[in-house]
Amino acid sequence: MNEPVDPVMALLGLCRQAREARSEAELAFLLVNGSVALTPYRQAALWWADGGLKTLSGLVQPEVNAPYAQWVSALARHCHGADAALKVTEARGASAAGPRALAAHDLPPELAAPWAQWWPAHALWVAVSGSPSEGTAGQGGLLLAREDPFTSRDAALWQEWAAAWWHARQALRHAHSQRRWRLWGRETAGALPAPRRGWRHPALWGAAALAMVALWPVRLSVLAPGELVPRQPTVVRAPMDGVIDVFHVQPNQLVRRGAPLFGFDEAVIQSRLDVAQQALATATTELRQTTQQALGDPRVRPQLALLSGRVEERRAEAAALRRQLERSRVLAPQDGVVLLDDTTEWIGRPITLGERVLRIARVDDVEIEAWLPIADAIALEPGTSVLLYLNASPLAPVAARLRLVAHEAAQRPDGSYAYRVRATLAAPTTHRVGLKGTAKLQGERAPAIYWALRRPLATLRSTLGW
Repeated sequence: MNEPVDPVMALLGLCRQAREARSEAELAFLLVNGSVALTPYRQAALWWADGGLKTLSGLVQPEVNAPYAQWVSALARHCHGADAALKVTEARGASAAGPRALAAHDLPPELAAPWAQWWPAHALWVAVSGSPSEGTAGQGGLLLAREDPFTSRDAALWQEWAAAWWHARQALRHAHSQRRWRLWGRETAGALPAPRRGWRHPALWGAAALAMVALWPVRLSVLAPGELVPRQPTVVRAPMDGVIDVFHVQPNQLVRRGAPLFGFDEAVIQSRLDVAQQALATATTELRQTTQQALGDPRVRPQLALLSGRVEERRAEAAALRRQLERSRVLAPQDGVVLLDDTTEWIGRPITLGERVLRIARVDDVEIEAWLPIADAIALEPGTSVLLYLNASPLAPVAARLRLVAHEAAQRPDGSYAYRVRATLAAPTTHRVGLKGTAKLQGERAPAIYWALRRPLATLRSTLGW
């Protein structure tokens, strides 16, 4: 037969367990679930003024939005308010209010109505509080419920146990605070050796290393979209008004000087040339006949000058049409690569005199063109290093030297503004003109802290306006 547990011995055992607890959660579990050896109870709840309902007996984690939890929180808040009123009325100072027995008839109607649904007939409120200087952070209480009434002896045991539990909680918090300070090299009473002083202190070494990293000079660099473009391409323009009839070359084709590029529709020009040649032949025949008549008839001689002028006019008209027919067959002005998007877009399209049709670039006349965004603009001097990482071969960058940076930003097809950058290749490349990639532009050296904070500071300055 089991002997009844002495409440005083149970209180001593609970105090020992509270001193050995390693966390506040373990302490809260001990108060709500492990205190049944002190006095029997069926339900218990721990509540804090600044945190609400924290622990319920029989549950690992209470659901604060459940109806039961909300009712218990309201009941604890009511009891805590009653304690505060008693302190003011009785002028108790910093001492905590003693435990109070509760029943449904002691509560307001809105709290008394659900009592029978959630709890047995009798309850006990035990204040768990610190000094008034701690404010609501140290105010709380414990609610106990059972079928039998709580006696004054039970209240005295619980008041003593609540005070011991509070002391253990404060000691645990102080120990955790000391442990955090020790992590920063703070000295505690005999727990750690005295901190090192002078230049041997680890904090000084860490600060020196951090300052060295922050002030270490690094080269500023920005990334910009770039591509391979011809440096001085020859632009082939339309020599006349007309309609392109045929293309003799294809995009990216190598051509020789004098090779046919494209031709205009020659039907109209050829018909006009035929008419001009026929008119020239007619005028020449008429001049020849008039010349023969003038040998025998002096009256015909005045017509010779008029007919001679008409022949010259017809001859000049025919020569002009022949030259126009020759211009309709456009030839390559130099050796190089044909830079053209699509030939089918030009065939049958009417164009005007001077309109650009295509470009021809020498194979070895290639450079890098990049577009530097306004937000990434840094000081770039001519001759600085430029690397172009082509999308077709990202592992083999094309090296170049900066040649020029435009003074004014130009609008790009996507609507953004950027500065045009041109760089001369350091060595010939086998990559064709038109390949795109990402250009890395390297500027002056600056501290690493400036390199890391340059963009955030610029964004902050544009946002705040300072």
